[in-house]
Amino acid sequence: MEDRSLRPPAIAGWCLYDWAMSAFNTVIGTFVFSVYFTKGVAANPDEGSADWAFMLGLSGLVIALLSPVLGAIADRGGRIKPWLAVCTVVAVGGSALLWLIRPDPSYALPALLLVGIASTAFELSNVFYNALLPVITPRSHLGRVSGWGWGVGYLGGLVCLVLCLVLLLQADSPLFGLISKEEAEPVRATSVLVAIWYGLFALPLFLLVPDRVPEAGMTALRAVREGWSSLLTTIRSMPQHANTLRFLIASALWRDGINTITAFGGIYAGIVFGMVEAQLILFAIALNVAAGLGAIGFAWADDRIGAKPTLIISLIGLIITGTSMVLIGTGAWAWAPPLSMPLDFTPDQQWLLLLGMGLGVFFGPAQAAARSMMARISPPGLETEFFGIYALTGRAVGVLGPLAYGVAVTAMGTQRAGMATVIVLFLLGLGLLLTVKERR
Repeated sequence: MEDRSLRPPAIAGWCLYDWAMSAFNTVIGTFVFSVYFTKGVAANPDEGSADWAFMLGLSGLVIALLSPVLGAIADRGGRIKPWLAVCTVVAVGGSALLWLIRPDPSYALPALLLVGIASTAFELSNVFYNALLPVITPRSHLGRVSGWGWGVGYLGGLVCLVLCLVLLLQADSPLFGLISKEEAEPVRATSVLVAIWYGLFALPLFLLVPDRVPEAGMTALRAVREGWSSLLTTIRSMPQHANTLRFLIASALWRDGINTITAFGGIYAGIVFGMVEAQLILFAIALNVAAGLGAIGFAWADDRIGAKPTLIISLIGLIITGTSMVLIGTGAWAWAPPLSMPLDFTPDQQWLLLLGMGLGVFFGPAQAAARSMMARISPPGLETEFFGIYALTGRAVGVLGPLAYGVAVTAMGTQRAGMATVIVLFLLGLGLLLTVKERR
């Protein structure tokens, strides 16, 4: 046991922040506002999805450039919570302002700017949020507490989606009659609900979680300078760690594929299969439940058979289910019998729902096992720095998925082409993973 003891109140506050922020990613980034933008605000759905993709790609580029600097500040012992507070305020404020976006193409650019700024702040907040984990728990419990946060986050996104459905999107009198159904007010109000949710449940972290104690004489300028110096030294030494470098690139590719599906899954289901907001909420709920069960169910596999076999199984599952979701409704899917689920979904929508749940089962292990494998193959004594490179490569490659999706949709004129680029990312990641050696 290490000298740092468990701090249950701090752990609860830290986990609640994941509960808080997951609402933004689920409601605004994936299943509600993104679909509203492409189908209700943009001039046409394909142009809207391409614009959304380029916005996310630009946001990813900004995140890739800023993350090392901000991570350096955290790693060099600077205070963390003030930076996290700034990111949180920007993300919450941007969410609330999305209420102003009316269903008119003249609001497309303001919508993209607001979502881009809020998404960037949301993603950068993870740099500081993750840096607080070692502050609240001993190293012996890092994995457990991290997992609790992950699980609470899945649940938080799910509960917020249910509230959006019950209070706004399917209510006869949205928000108990306080808003009308004109000008998409129920859909726009979901962004306000997210802002309240995010801000309210983020507060326990700032009240209960202790901040890191700055090193004596450490200034922000010195932290940035020393952090960059250490980062550059590690990057220059990467050719000496070819096995680790291959894994960094491979994992960045499939993580980008998962993030692209998260960002465009709702848009794809809405445009290609005609799912309306209420159906998308149910789809999201099913996917989140499946993802949570998959993360729990595969947890034993990592320890028993190793991270690499777990990742191979997960990626094959993602490739099969993802490819099937691209083919639903085409001539290549004519063999599939109609399903008879007791839901008000078309046959193609029912297949999309079923395969989406299958896709969700493999989301968690593909991410969790990647983290444990990174720990196994990192050079001894350099684990922290290599996890920093792990985050950096994820952000750097993270520009690729949304941009490829947008280019494919623009060039081919169909969302199916955009979703097919995600399958390519999974295939490339799997192929490179097969060349990586895992140390048990």
